[in-house]
Amino acid sequence: MTAGEFKPGSIFKMDDVFWTVVSSTRVQQPRMVAFVRAMLKNLETGQSVEKRFNTGDHFPDVALTRVSMQFLYNEGSVYHFMNPETFDQIPVDEVKVSDAMKYNTEGVLFTFVYADEKLLSVTPPTFVVMEVVEAPPATAGDTARSALKNAKLETGIEVKVPMFVNTGDKIKVDTRTGEYAERA
Repeated sequence: MTAGEFKPGSIFKMDDVFWTVVSSTRVQQPRMVAFVRAMLKNLETGQSVEKRFNTGDHFPDVALTRVSMQFLYNEGSVYHFMNPETFDQIPVDEVKVSDAMKYNTEGVLFTFVYADEKLLSVTPPTFVVMEVVEAPPATAGDTARSALKNAKLETGIEVKVPMFVNTGDKIKVDTRTGEYAERA
């Protein structure tokens, strides 16, 4: 993989550390060599860093293995997941799963990404159906400003939703952005 091929979600190894690309921009200035400005996240520590690369910088390919896992229970800061095909149970530290657990509802399968037999990341499905547990009623004529209101979902996260969404409705949430996608 070269830096010019970076896209959000790409995983690569640099200086014996696994990184994922959060965002990347190719920059071409007059009379200068093009470069890539990328926001990276260290998959071991969770630290985010902005780095600059030449478009031709090469990184060794990483063999990734993806496994679907279902959440079972947690004991303090250790979360236990099960592979629904083999029924193997795996304990995972809270640091690795805290972002993904915001979207945990009944029956959701999380994707575990492994490289060199090492867990790199835990991601929820792209879209999750969740129930609205608290939403203020729509006010007539309140569309002059934004036609969105805050709604609290069953896992405790807040999402901006259209005015027609009420308490008890089921909505589809995009887990990549944390935004409302549509009614379920």
